[in-house]
Amino acid sequence: MKLFASLLLCLCIPAALAAEAAGPKLDIGKGGQCVEDTQWMRKNHPHVLNHQRDETVRKGVRDTKHSLKGCIECHASTQDNSVTARKDSFCVGCHSYEAVKIDCFECHSDKRQSAWLQRNAK
Repeated sequence: MKLFASLLLCLCIPAALAAEAAGPKLDIGKGGQCVEDTQWMRKNHPHVLNHQRDETVRKGVRDTKHSLKGCIECHASTQDNSVTARKDSFCVGCHSYEAVKIDCFECHSDKRQSAWLQRNAK
């Protein structure tokens, strides 16, 4: 019995580690080609967004390449137009997986603006 339990444990641990190494399962919205390489964005997006915020707020420079609005337009779910509505939403999924608090949406909308404009254009 102990041998069976040990064998079962040896088979299950690598599978669990492989699943964890794959990262969270995300709803990437429209997805497609990102403005930067995926691995680079995973590592650097907080710095990029903070830099863009500083450029916009302090200098009035509005670069659309690295704007939070641009990220949301691309990565908001096609189901609910949000990057934070569900556990697998683009922002929430990764930040929960990494145990990092998201503070962007305390001030900014988490919804795709084009969907809001379509809904309220009537």
